[in-house]
Amino acid sequence: MSPRAASRRFLPATLALALAMAAAPAWAKSGDRNQPMDLTSNTQDCSLADDGSPCVFTGNVRIVQGTLDVRAARADVRRGGGDITRIILSGSPVRLKQDLDDGGSINASAGNVDYDLQTETVVFTGDVELDQPGRGTMSGGRIVYNMATGRVQGGGEQGGQIRTRILPKGAKPGQGGG
Repeated sequence: MSPRAASRRFLPATLALALAMAAAPAWAKSGDRNQPMDLTSNTQDCSLADDGSPCVFTGNVRIVQGTLDVRAARADVRRGGGDITRIILSGSPVRLKQDLDDGGSINASAGNVDYDLQTETVVFTGDVELDQPGRGTMSGGRIVYNMATGRVQGGGEQGGQIRTRILPKGAKPGQGGG
């Protein structure tokens, strides 16, 4: 597998969210993307074809890859060309946790997460809450991260606002609420 394909294996968007919220850069656990991806659920309906056909996991979905831990009600995983091309997560809510190379961590929750590896875009929607303990928080109705450009865009739902809190260096983890 090429380094580019390996780096796009699964949800490194948490890296971008950490960068967007922190005054100093922090990197998602870089070794996670080279780890096996383990999925468990109550049911699964998968196509073994490598043509973009869905592999749908439902009920108590858990995805673990290295330190990345995702919990959702449903995961729709698409493959093409031997790689994962898109993952659509839904839940009540979807919850993600990941360690960072600098020893920190990031936690995220949203009603839906759409990770399109072909466009290198991750879209979080529905009561999005992102927290990097000791660094800051971001919340709102919709947060979009472009992995290729590093651009993060956010907005509220139905006229609501996006909220961001960036903590000063050395802040205590309990100061992350927004």
